[in-house]
Amino acid sequence: MSIRIGIFGYGNLGRGVEAAIRQNSDMTLAAVFTRRNPDSLTIQTEGVPVLAADRADEMADAIDVMILCGGSATDLPTQTPALAAHFHVVDSFDNHAKIPEHFAAVDRAAAHAGKVAVISVGWDPGMFSLNRMLSGAILPDGADYTFWGKGVSQGHSDAIRRIEGVVDARQYTIPVEAALEAVRSGSCPTLTTREKHTRECFVVAAEGADLARIEHEIKTMPAYFADYDTTVHFISLAEMREKHSGIPHGGFVIRSGKTGLNAEHTALIEYSLKLDSNPEFTASVLVACARAAHRFAQAGETGCKTILDIPPAYLSPKSGEELRRSLL
Repeated sequence: MSIRIGIFGYGNLGRGVEAAIRQNSDMTLAAVFTRRNPDSLTIQTEGVPVLAADRADEMADAIDVMILCGGSATDLPTQTPALAAHFHVVDSFDNHAKIPEHFAAVDRAAAHAGKVAVISVGWDPGMFSLNRMLSGAILPDGADYTFWGKGVSQGHSDAIRRIEGVVDARQYTIPVEAALEAVRSGSCPTLTTREKHTRECFVVAAEGADLARIEHEIKTMPAYFADYDTTVHFISLAEMREKHSGIPHGGFVIRSGKTGLNAEHTALIEYSLKLDSNPEFTASVLVACARAAHRFAQAGETGCKTILDIPPAYLSPKSGEELRRSLL
């Protein structure tokens, strides 16, 4: 039987989830929920209802897993626990420092309701988290290094757009090349947050907005920009559409470690991503994790999970026999 998926929020990420569902033959789109006027929304899948967000509870029996596509700054901290009271859910909450707090809130709601929730999945947190765990287990004598970009961060861009007076924004995360080269040399350098990345922001402000205040709020925003060298450019809406309409991203996870009786040999593990579309790739991870959530539920489990808790085979539509034959 096909896994019935609901999409809660239909921005870039929601559209990516809709596209990813089409690539997975064991899934169907059951409904899309929006805070906008549902009549104003046109989706790409015929015959699927588009409903107001506050009507989601009415569809509890028609949806196996709800994929939440809101932002981490203000949407998911409230939406995920609320919806986990009625659905098995998956989200992409990406504020690393607040994941333990988010996990606890979602776990309470999901466990109480007898539901499964998978949080903070995408590529970081998500695939990068998994690779950090695996490489650390293999090379315990070593250090992890994560570099993001150059690319558009959806979460950071969304955080800027929430600032009063901001019409639109794109934030690019850029690795410091010298730091990347030092890590790849195997020297295990000690690097501060500021030494590894810079952040570049392109902002369209409302007419008459206080640009100095907006720039100050961006540069001092905790957990997003305060720990980085950040440059803010104010541009026109026309320039934003012309030069910054794409949403590319990517990055590297590197584990630099030592092997041997006397730790005399260097070993490097590197995992990298290069993405034309950040939201479409994130959506693809969310959809795979929706399959895992469904399998957890079928096994009778409840509560909150992360990518680190998911058996790899739960992510694949293939049977154990198929996986063993084709991948081992």
